[in-house]
Amino acid sequence: MAANPPSQEPTPAPSHLELFLGMQQVALSSFGGGLSAWSERIVVEQRRWMDEQAFLTGLTVARLLPGPNQINMAVYIGSRFHGLSGALVALAGMLLLPFSLLMLLGLAYYYLRETMVVDRLLAGVITASAGMALSMGFKIAHSYSRDPVALGIAAASFLAMDLFHVRLIPLVLVAGPLAMAWYWPRRTAQP
Repeated sequence: MAANPPSQEPTPAPSHLELFLGMQQVALSSFGGGLSAWSERIVVEQRRWMDEQAFLTGLTVARLLPGPNQINMAVYIGSRFHGLSGALVALAGMLLLPFSLLMLLGLAYYYLRETMVVDRLLAGVITASAGMALSMGFKIAHSYSRDPVALGIAAASFLAMDLFHVRLIPLVLVAGPLAMAWYWPRRTAQP
């Protein structure tokens, strides 16, 4: 399915039921990994609840807060449309059915963990989830492809973590304020 053009306006706010079902779709579509990519595809491209910029803002906030990113993202999306009740509904949609399936899969794994088929199946799931994470990275990079400062901050952050083994919290405490200072809205001088 092709992405909607960026100029297309988001649809009206989803109802509580639509929010619940949409978050369930995100959770079930991405079973095994790639939540950010599926979340973007469903929320922005298919259902058009948000534009790409609003989604990326929420994703950034979700990644900076403690806890699982997509749980934070579900709370962000739900609260954006319906406040506390929307956050709770989105959270339930994200957790209810996947949690139940996870419990059933855990029980099955407990009894079948010694078989080679299960081992190969898990190896395939890991590979697919790595691909989905890369897909989301490329989508975000494409959004900022004409912004050399954003690309520089991203590259510096990647190098700091990968080559110099800088931990996430110190990196966020340094790179976050620098990026906010650079992108903070400024007044233009009046002629």
